Amino acid sequence: MLATVPTTQYAGVQVRGPAAWSAVLAAYLEQARQRTGSARTPDEYGRILARFLAAVGDPAAVTTAHVHGFAYAPGPSGKVPSPSTVLVRLAAIRGLYDLARRSGLIAANPTDDVQRPRQRPAAPRGLDTAELRRLLDAIPATPGGLRDRALLLTALLTGLRRRELLALTAGSLTREHGAVYYRVRAKGGQERYRELPTPAADAIAAAYAARGEILAALPAEARLFPISSQGFAANLARYAARAGLGHVAPHALRHSAAKLRRGTGASLEDVSAFLGHKNLATTARYLARLEGERDDGWRAAATALGVGERADDGTA
Repeated sequence: MLATVPTTQYAGVQVRGPAAWSAVLAAYLEQARQRTGSARTPDEYGRILARFLAAVGDPAAVTTAHVHGFAYAPGPSGKVPSPSTVLVRLAAIRGLYDLARRSGLIAANPTDDVQRPRQRPAAPRGLDTAELRRLLDAIPATPGGLRDRALLLTALLTGLRRRELLALTAGSLTREHGAVYYRVRAKGGQERYRELPTPAADAIAAAYAARGEILAALPAEARLFPISSQGFAANLARYAARAGLGHVAPHALRHSAAKLRRGTGASLEDVSAFLGHKNLATTARYLARLEGERDDGWRAAATALGVGERADDGTA
């Protein structure tokens, strides 16, 4: 534990040291909120920094050893952190100390020399068309089921992430030239304004009609999908199990949406725009992991070796 020094507080986070540190913390969390367009990231970073700053004492005296020890230590649950958890902890601390360095409170960022864990990206899972039909068929025609069906259809036809879907409100929708459009702040703070596919719009309206409400009459702040993130994940897992698909996580719907577009003839450029990727290389890697990379050059190479394709002689 570092030396005890005067304590100030920001948003429930105890900060020991000059009040300037509280100001830096406030600015840092606000930057995170504006960058992401969501309270989720600053809330998570705030919880991490609350534990870190409570443990280290004077934030200006933090060393690489303090950061490393906290990042890799078991959390409140007692479980050893996964590589992704370690990376999130380091990102929260690194961002705060980078702003503190640029603000003149410290000379160097104590996270710079902390070794990052290797993280193997999880293999994306995209359901095929038949599996998606089974998943939709497993949803009951109850008011809650109709809401979930509308949510799944919107996910599959727009490719939006879970956070983006659940952030949609009645005020996010506008009607132009006979079509419905939605406005959403996507990952990285990018604002997207795109057409809402008619089946999704119709499913949303039907879900509200089943509850005796009219979509067009909702207040602007009303959430289109009144369900928690955890509730959405739990319901999806239940429908997937009912459809015999095993576990399906919410992000698998985005993978499935990309795979569905590609499988129905969309170009790489189309899929990139659909997903909101900033460059085609990202989309190419994304799709390669979903559907495998095509190899159009092996035939010529095999012919050069004298091992071309076997003639179809009707044998297995």
